[in-house]
Amino acid sequence: MLRLSLPLLVLAATALAILFTSPGGHYGLFLAVVPFLAAATHGVSATAVIGALTVGTYALLRYEVSSEGAGVWSIKLGLVAAAAVVGVLLSQARARERELHRSRDTALTLQRGLLPREFPGNSAVETGSRYVPADSAAGVGGDWFDVIPLSGARVALVMGDVVGHGLHAAATMGRMRTAVHTLADLDLAPDELLARMDDLVHRMNGDQGAGELGASCLYMVYDPISRECCIASAGHTPPAFIAPDGAIEVRPNTANPPLGFGAAPFETACVTLPEGTVIALYTDGLLDLRHREADEAITALAAALLPATGSLQKICNRVLDGLPAVHDDDMALLLARTRTLDERHVATWQYPAVPEQVPAARAALTGQLESWGLAEQAFAMELVVTELVTNAVRHARGPVTVRLIQDDALICEVSDGSSTSPHARRAQPLDEGGRGLYLVGQLVDRWGTRYTGSGKTIWAEKRLDQPADDLSLVPAVLPATPALADE
Repeated sequence: MLRLSLPLLVLAATALAILFTSPGGHYGLFLAVVPFLAAATHGVSATAVIGALTVGTYALLRYEVSSEGAGVWSIKLGLVAAAAVVGVLLSQARARERELHRSRDTALTLQRGLLPREFPGNSAVETGSRYVPADSAAGVGGDWFDVIPLSGARVALVMGDVVGHGLHAAATMGRMRTAVHTLADLDLAPDELLARMDDLVHRMNGDQGAGELGASCLYMVYDPISRECCIASAGHTPPAFIAPDGAIEVRPNTANPPLGFGAAPFETACVTLPEGTVIALYTDGLLDLRHREADEAITALAAALLPATGSLQKICNRVLDGLPAVHDDDMALLLARTRTLDERHVATWQYPAVPEQVPAARAALTGQLESWGLAEQAFAMELVVTELVTNAVRHARGPVTVRLIQDDALICEVSDGSSTSPHARRAQPLDEGGRGLYLVGQLVDRWGTRYTGSGKTIWAEKRLDQPADDLSLVPAVLPATPALADE
């Protein structure tokens, strides 16, 4: 309270002192300090009022001067008035600075809230990441990254960059990250996912008042069983691959433009990676392309990543801490070290599309679970494989491939040669079918469909860190036949 009233106290004290000094003295100029004190403690309006009081006080207290001193008095009054104006300008500058800091803090809070704090555990990759906001007045921008677990023990690595800084860029980044998560849950191929994102950005550009939006994105899917990594890019910086022996390869991107241009279909490139390969995804802020050529910047980044052994988080810290302290663009870095799922944890069988093969698939799955020491999971998984194989036999084309994966969860996949997918529906009391997928959904934690070039795969996933099957989830009356097919 005393700090806020300080300018008025100084004004009153100076006015009293002036009353007891001679009219020709220069002590009245001490009033010029008051507007500066007001600018340091008050807002623009209060500073302007206190400045006006200061000028008025000096004019009233020093109006009795001789005609010879009128010119000097006018100059002194002008100095006091100039101090009042400068005080208002300083107060406006402080208010603008507070607004910029508040906007930057809000954007940074939003950005950090939208970025993943920690990645979900998975057996496909080990990850490390780092994000550093820009040092510009606008603050944080639209750089983002993600690690998304997919079906079949696979994982998606994502890196994106929204052009611009501030709240709008951070909010747009949040919308795009949510869209990528939604599309990834549909198990879309990388090129198809970017095509959907391209449509989304195109619609966002059409929103009234949204302005032209520029965004790049790189989406890759790594399969720890086949060690295949499929990549699609929309105008993003190329990924770097560091082999276990230290060799670095920077794969050139396809000619696809950034998102929102609606150009030709996106392309997907696939590569088989040795176990222990480190994948580096980054945004262009890390390259500092405004001050050096792209090839030189990528070469310098590749050199900074070596040696790529030990903790990936420490490598991220080392790379970013070695960059200049002042930068005018956001920097994001995501590192992932690939793992391989042991073939002893994967079992695959193939059957012709005939009903007689359903018991054989069920027996093979039960035997494999017993060999893994997971016999307590047999009841649920028998019902799951029965439903999925029966659907494939009745409504799809052969051959039918059954794959069982032991990971953090028990994953059952059934593949066939048809692109038609069954859908869960609510069966009426007298319906003879339609309950199979409902039963699957009750016995497992997640299930879904992903499409391939030769057909589709229906998968069901049951976590292994939970108690054995809850029989209360199973309907009291089951059909006499094992064919629980959904139309």
